[in-house]
Amino acid sequence: MIGAGAGRGEGEPQMARYIAIITDGNGRWARARGLPVTDGHEAGADTVKARLRDAVELGIQEMTVYSFSTENWVRPPEEVQGLMEMFSRRIAGETPELHEEGVRMRFIGRREALSAELQQQMQWAEQLTAENARITLFVAFNYGGRAEIVDAARRFKGSTEEEFKRCLYAPEMHDPDLVIRTSGERRLSNYLLWQSAYSELVFRDELWPDFSRTSLQESLAEFSERRRRFGGR
Repeated sequence: MIGAGAGRGEGEPQMARYIAIITDGNGRWARARGLPVTDGHEAGADTVKARLRDAVELGIQEMTVYSFSTENWVRPPEEVQGLMEMFSRRIAGETPELHEEGVRMRFIGRREALSAELQQQMQWAEQLTAENARITLFVAFNYGGRAEIVDAARRFKGSTEEEFKRCLYAPEMHDPDLVIRTSGERRLSNYLLWQSAYSELVFRDELWPDFSRTSLQESLAEFSERRRRFGGR
């Protein structure tokens, strides 16, 4: 297994095992087609599931997706409500299918702001899939990197980075080898600020619903050509 800090031998391509994606562009995808923004989010959710299956075939062990940020509450109320309803419906409908496929599901973010029903569904999905080991899907929902660090600092009683990491939302999460952002934007947008300290970044022009298996393969190929020094020479 190649970890986030693993190196490679001379002439040996490195492979990304842990990836994180900023799934940006659902709204623009919908507007370009004259569709409601909720249709864009539905298309984006379909793309998450399709790329998750591709990730399994491509040897990815963990995939983290940015589904709803702590800043997204400022969006129009009808869009926020639509996202909450879609998220609830998809957890209920798709978790058994993902469980059968060996997917372990984990949700990271501030759950207390969500409805009691949604919190229960998230807990149910995590419990149902807890023993699966084919791939772990981390879903960042009502998530912010600064919020995670603040919440961890409130619990932190130690003195080392490893002790601090145990206070994060998902201490078992590996630092991503690769962070991919779609839609042509070139920023992290408060995503996995602690975990991505040494992640490689790949920016793609596709809007998220258009991010294909080929797009993922090209992103992984670009990563494989990078030389990661982790502060060395």
